[in-house]
This record gives sequence, structure tokens and C-alpha cells, in this order.
Amino acid sequence: MSGFPGSPKVLKGALIAIDPTGPRFSVIVFQYNPDTLTRTLQPKAAEAGGGGGASKSEVLRLQGPPQETIHLDIEIDAADQLGQGDPIAQSLGLHPTLASLETMMYPSSFRVIANQILAAIGIIEIIPPEAPLTLLVWGPKRILPVRLNELSITEEAFDPNLNPIRAKVGVGARVLTYDDLGLLSPGGAIFMAHQVVKEALAIIGTAESLATAPSPLRFLPGGF
Repeated sequence: MSGFPGSPKVLKGALIAIDPTGPRFSVIVFQYNPDTLTRTLQPKAAEAGGGGGASKSEVLRLQGPPQETIHLDIEIDAADQLGQGDPIAQSLGLHPTLASLETMMYPSSFRVIANQILAAIGIIEIIPPEAPLTLLVWGPKRILPVRLNELSITEEAFDPNLNPIRAKVGVGARVLTYDDLGLLSPGGAIFMAHQVVKEALAIIGTAESLATAPSPLRFLPGGF
């Protein structure tokens, strides 16, 4: 990072996992912000009708927000901590950081064991445990509930005890919307707030385009 006094402070991206069964949560602040973030959006258009696809009255209808997937690559390095004599880095390397990422894809071991015991004594029927609510934080204008679909971990360097000390993690995630979580749920409300911000930004973008370019309305029949 530049030491120039006028350099702006760069915000750090992060992943936050909130345990649905209690007040526990984990936070992974990106040591280095990824250089790229790839997003793919697929619209939820009207379903095809029988015989010839969606009817003409339905073809432009949207059933909900698009399905959005995100991919980013995170780099993690323990060199600074090792250089500063950090006891955790010296004894465990990057294991704690990688474990925090990986457990975002695991149900709580306590909940799994408790459910199995209760089921064995006939108290409850086994219900798949709920994963943590995971949020991708990429600046104040992009806070999204996501489901991690993939973690691709490449450990690149190790200490004498074979603890990883440098790694790259490819993160694949699907954005969860109010259709997935329910509008009144915490995750659904977070997504709706994100959509409202996006719509406000779109209005700003449209106003700027109209102010700096010829009106596209002149190309329409009877245009100006």
C-alpha cells in the first residue's frame, strides 16, 4: 500500500457467517482484495407454456430477481504475521483462516450430534441442520447474502510442521434473494436493501447518460 499521505484508505472485502442457532459468527476479512470479481446474472423469466413457450402476454414478465453467481479468488499469506512473531501463525500457520472459510459450508457439529441423539431416543425426526447465513461484503453498496457453492483451495507453501503459510482460495457463490430466504427474514431484508440501492444507482446512471449523450428517444417512431 502506498505511503503517500493523500492515498485513500482502501476498504477490505469480507465474508461473514452468522450461526442461525445462536449469537456465534465468524468473519474473514480479505488480507488482499481480489483484483477481479466475476458476476453472472440469469433472469427469472416467465416459464415456457405448453406447445410454444411463454405466451405473448407473459414473455416480458419476471418471476423474481435474477439468479446471480459470483466468483472471486482470495490470496492469503502468513509472511507478515510470521515476521512479527505472531504465536498463532508460528504454531498453526493459515489453518485457522482456512478453517473459518471451510466451516461456512458445514452444519454445526454440535447441532448434528444433538439431532442424532434426540432422534435416537425418539424425541425428534432428523431435520438437516441449517448452514450459517453467509454475507459477502464488498463495500457499503454491496452487502449480499450468499450460499457458498465451491471453495477451491491451493496451498502453496508450508512451514517445517507442514502448516500452510501461503494459499489461494477460489470462492464460488450464489446470491440468495428474498425468493430464497423470504422477504421478512434477515437475509431477505438484506437482499432487498441491496436491490433498492441498485435501483437508485441505476437512476443516477440513466440521468448521467441522458445528460451526456443524444436522447435515444429520437430513434423511436415519432421520436424527439
